[in-house]
Amino acid sequence: MSVHLSETRVVRGACPQDCPDTCAFLYHVEDDKLVEVTGDPDHPMTRGGLCVKLKNFAEHHYNPDRLLYPMKRVGPKGSGMFERISWDAALAEIKARWTDIIDRHGSQAIMPHGYLGHQGTLNGLTAGDAFFNRLGSSVAEKTYCESGSSTAWIMTVGPTGGLDVESLTHSKYIIVWGMNMLNTNLHAWPFIVEAKAKGAKVVVIDPVRTRTAKQADWHIRIKPGTDGALALGMMNVIIAEGLVDADYVEKYTVGYDQLAARAAEFPPERVSDITGIPVQDILTLAREYATTQPSAIRQGVAVERSPGGGDAIRAITCLPALTGAWRHVGGGTVEMPIWEFPFRFDFMCRPDWIKPGTRVINELDLGAALTGAMPLDPPIKSLFVYNSNPVSQAPNAGQIVAGLMREDLFTVASELFITDTAKYADILLPATMQAEQLDLMVTWGHLYVMLNTPAIAPPGECVPNVELFRRLAGAMGFTDEHWSLSDEEMIRRSYDWDAPAMQGITLEKLKDKGWMRLNVGLPGERAPHAEGNFKTPSGKCEFAASAAAGGNFVVPVWRSGYEGMQPGTPVDAVPNYIPSHENAASEAASRYPLNLVSPKPHAFLNTQYANEPTQQRRQGEQLIVIHPVDAGKRAIEHGSYVRVFNERGAFEARAELSEDVSPGLMMTNVGHWPGLNRSGTAVNSTTSSRHCNLGQAGTYCDNLVEVRKV
Repeated sequence: MSVHLSETRVVRGACPQDCPDTCAFLYHVEDDKLVEVTGDPDHPMTRGGLCVKLKNFAEHHYNPDRLLYPMKRVGPKGSGMFERISWDAALAEIKARWTDIIDRHGSQAIMPHGYLGHQGTLNGLTAGDAFFNRLGSSVAEKTYCESGSSTAWIMTVGPTGGLDVESLTHSKYIIVWGMNMLNTNLHAWPFIVEAKAKGAKVVVIDPVRTRTAKQADWHIRIKPGTDGALALGMMNVIIAEGLVDADYVEKYTVGYDQLAARAAEFPPERVSDITGIPVQDILTLAREYATTQPSAIRQGVAVERSPGGGDAIRAITCLPALTGAWRHVGGGTVEMPIWEFPFRFDFMCRPDWIKPGTRVINELDLGAALTGAMPLDPPIKSLFVYNSNPVSQAPNAGQIVAGLMREDLFTVASELFITDTAKYADILLPATMQAEQLDLMVTWGHLYVMLNTPAIAPPGECVPNVELFRRLAGAMGFTDEHWSLSDEEMIRRSYDWDAPAMQGITLEKLKDKGWMRLNVGLPGERAPHAEGNFKTPSGKCEFAASAAAGGNFVVPVWRSGYEGMQPGTPVDAVPNYIPSHENAASEAASRYPLNLVSPKPHAFLNTQYANEPTQQRRQGEQLIVIHPVDAGKRAIEHGSYVRVFNERGAFEARAELSEDVSPGLMMTNVGHWPGLNRSGTAVNSTTSSRHCNLGQAGTYCDNLVEVRKV
């Protein structure tokens, strides 16, 4: 009698989620089954910890509801009724339908819709760009988040990684601006804790008293969408009180006089009226920030989510140069260190395949594009969705659903599960999960190159996105060399491995170790702009941005590498405060008096894991946090169910009365699957598809609603 003893095999990987942390994984495999996923304790940034979202990542791969085979719709659109078909049949159907559409309407009648459901070089944001550029489809602007921040950042300091979050241990004054780090940047928080233990002061600027705000020395409650006014008010005080680092400004900036003139328009009294922050707090914040060096700012994506969010990011990004904070290790600001990575986007996206004049459709305008509210010639006749779940995550969701119900719209979705969006598809294609695929991860919160090595075989007939687009290219008859490259060869061509930042880093070493730090200075030494060296046209921090002359633009990585057909709307050379569209003075306020913000959840990553029972228990049902004063006026008790609504749509949630929000402000989390909510809808039924002033970013926080007890 023989006894089989299982041996555990450990494979190195990296988290695939749209999160700044990109944790280093260790996959534990027994008998070819993934039994556990743990963090790599040797990684200097993530230090072996995983967030609550990833606690059941191994089990997630074996979810019984997982999509394992190609499927074809057999019921009404939205019914979720499908039958299994072969890959050959799926590809043949797609080819036939697309060929007919191209013959009748032209290739621009096809629209891709993808984002960062996966964060890999091969399978992430740009995974489908080369294919759709080769096909000649409409170009999709992918501006769910970071696009406004990216435009603002590059206009001001250029494509630099800025402050390293690991250097925060050397900071003496830290502002976390518009970010709930304990939920969305957990592994950077210990560096702030270390700095705090050495005497640093930690300030959180946020409309909501978040978990992070409760851990800070000082929480500054700000009205949503007024961050630009606060930053300009801080400049007003810094300049008026002689706290400017005049030497740094003289040597390493341009446009100081113009910026000073703009800041003069924002005295503390005016800023207090705009932001709701007491005058004395504005004075104290400005003085402490300027005089306590090194000072650091961790910028959050939430700042861009208002009509003036782009200029708010520009104004915040100007502050470290005004005070000379960049001189020091631990001084400056961090928005997204991704710019230090030497990607070869020309290979990844193949913008050379885009025909001049090809139209651009912003993904946040999907509902308008599908319903005819946006005049398009030709109209959209086919939609291909991957790495995205717009029925939950895109604004004005009701309009999107109406568009997806069109009988003449051919919709294909590549997915892990039958999501709220996938329910409307005509063809479903099964995608792999992270433990089943090779990828070099895109990291936007730290400075480590991360390789994910497959640990188990894909189940059923699931394929990685990179293979999906190879198969589609083959079906459409494309014979370019691009489609014959192996995954490893594509990784090699997607980076400039000879760039100074990659010195000593090879794919072979990554296969052994899993991660390596870019050669851009160690955390205890890195001060990238101590002597200027900004990556702008002038080489200086541009208080007055030269890029403004060309008008508003979306950084090409967010639009398949396409430089053409930019929005081009006017942009002021220096940042300004742009009020919210939906505010107390607007016409809608009489009917919808409450401002609703919808930050990311604790236990989900956008909509990922929101169908997992364990994560549902951790997150809880859809809640709406409302101040007791507002609840009292509407006879709403703690725990009662309410309907939140405006002219765009509605959703239901359970009320949680709390002073974590101010009177007039409510908060709910995005990410719950609409179809799993009691109303069948979620928060983005109420949000607007308007764009912020830069980078075509969304304005999710510019949302007036009313609430009533159900």
